[in-house]
Amino acid sequence: MKNIDKQSLENAYRLFENKDIEKIQIGTTKGLQEIHTYLFDGLYDFAGELRTVNISKGGFRFANTLYLKEILVKIEQMPETTFEEIIAKYVEMNIAHPFMEGNGRTMRIWLDRMLKARLQKVVNWQNVAKELYLQAMERSPINDLELRFLLEKNLTNDIDNREIIFKGIEKSYYYEGYQKDE
Repeated sequence: MKNIDKQSLENAYRLFENKDIEKIQIGTTKGLQEIHTYLFDGLYDFAGELRTVNISKGGFRFANTLYLKEILVKIEQMPETTFEEIIAKYVEMNIAHPFMEGNGRTMRIWLDRMLKARLQKVVNWQNVAKELYLQAMERSPINDLELRFLLEKNLTNDIDNREIIFKGIEKSYYYEGYQKDE
């Protein structure tokens, strides 16, 4: 697993370094799939593919595959003009959890793409504590206020700062249990 994480992290760096991120659709399922493919192509057979089995984590069942495609269409249609709307869309996509693996890493990049395009801001993930973020995400299907508060206070308009982007990617992988120096 560590080798997959290491290669995927390198792919994430390359996504931004090569400016391929600029070619990816914003706020769409297709864009999310493009990011997932970029991160995990050659690492997982299902890179970029919507899952076909039901999954759960910590007792929480993600969207049922019978309805996944319809749910994704509804999520894609959600507005993304304000911070609150973007977070609501992000939370719904997390509930959908469209991939077998790699949802969090993919969705955080997807979220920052929307924030950058719509609000000229990104999350400075370096300042978002893992425990607080994971707790807020766990509670977000019931109420996203905690998540909004946590992320809003860590927004930056320094949207093209390479260090903020790359350190944010590393933090995103840390949330999933991977540390770069391992």
